[in-house]
Amino acid sequence: MNKTLLIIRREYLERVRKKSFLIMSILGPVLITLAFSLMIWISNSDKTEQKIAVIDASFAFQKNLPDNEFIRFYYPNQKLDEARRDFYKTDFTCILYIPYNIVQSQKSPIQLFFKKSPGLSVNQYLKNCLERKLYEYKLAANHIDPEVIRNARQTIQIESFRQPEIGVEKKSQNNLLSVVGFVCGVLIFMFLTIYGTQVMRSVMEEKSNRVVEVIVSSVRPFQLMMGKILGVALVGISQFAIWIALTLVLTNFVSTSFFGKIASDALKREDQIEMVNKKGSNADFKKMETQDTKMEAMKMIGELKDLNIPEVILCFFLYFLAGYLFYSALFAAVGSAVDSEADTQQFILPITIPLIIGYVMTVNVWQNPEGPMAIWGSMIPFTSPIVMMARIPTQTVHWYEIWISLGLLTLGFIFTTWLAARIYRTGILMYGKKPSWKEIIKWVRYKA
Repeated sequence: MNKTLLIIRREYLERVRKKSFLIMSILGPVLITLAFSLMIWISNSDKTEQKIAVIDASFAFQKNLPDNEFIRFYYPNQKLDEARRDFYKTDFTCILYIPYNIVQSQKSPIQLFFKKSPGLSVNQYLKNCLERKLYEYKLAANHIDPEVIRNARQTIQIESFRQPEIGVEKKSQNNLLSVVGFVCGVLIFMFLTIYGTQVMRSVMEEKSNRVVEVIVSSVRPFQLMMGKILGVALVGISQFAIWIALTLVLTNFVSTSFFGKIASDALKREDQIEMVNKKGSNADFKKMETQDTKMEAMKMIGELKDLNIPEVILCFFLYFLAGYLFYSALFAAVGSAVDSEADTQQFILPITIPLIIGYVMTVNVWQNPEGPMAIWGSMIPFTSPIVMMARIPTQTVHWYEIWISLGLLTLGFIFTTWLAARIYRTGILMYGKKPSWKEIIKWVRYKA
């Protein structure tokens, strides 16, 4: 046991002292947070103010298009030819031409002339505004009050509750939580592959340098294999702990800095909805419409409050550790059986295929976390670390499913360790020949 602890200590210290470990452990969460912050900042700041000259030959939209934060409409008393001729003498960024027969003919195109491309969001905003105003104009032309139609529309919100056979119902939020589950599953897939490959390369490096011949003279091959596996596992756990701590701190800072205004807008939106309920059409619908996107974003952020973060973190550690032990023994066996990384391809494929299948199944879990594929995938040891971690954040997993899944994964780990140990004890001292599957099966059958 003392020898195994010495190997664990050596493997652990050798990796945590590397600059790459320090860089990825500290800068990893920082870079990820900066990337997301940059995307949020760009989406909110990289919007050029658009001054759009509206040439309305139909006279149906005169001074009737709503402005927003970045788009301003102007109505110069000009014809299209004059406006285009003087376009670069003005500070207008676009000219919006509405033909005279737009109300009678749906085939008449509305034309937009610009100095620089205004972007997809501006085009979509113009399309939505014109369609809505044209709809209201046609209602008014048929003596139908648009306000009556507008007030008749009502936003529907559906709240989902899980009703247990015994006990109180529980509110279910599956939109953003499904995304969180998908990300957790993908992270498990990545880390199992990365750290399993590290074990394989470590074994191959010592084998190719013939260092292992000296080591096994004083340590049993099984002790050497377990020392490497557990040492790399501790490296992964240490890196996770650093990432989680830094991510929580950075996420709190980003959410306070970037989402403070969104929260304020969401409160204003709720006040306006209450005003609509009390005063009907006297509320400012234009402001309400421009805040819809921010309100939806705030709702998605609010869903994270329902996420049981301690449970997710604990399960992430458990499934990473159990899944890593399950697969790393097989990676170690492959490393002991070959002399170079080029020879690993035929043996790595059967190991990575179940991981890839688990990754693909997370897409199905995203859409249906309680479907047969998701349930079976979260129980079978070859895919359960990935699939179960994709299910847990969705809050659709019963506690007994987690225990059964972890129990089966533990039994699978015992089996793969036994199998890998029998391959490892022979393969670690085999040189100069690329083994076949038939030879590896013989190694498993050898008696100690």
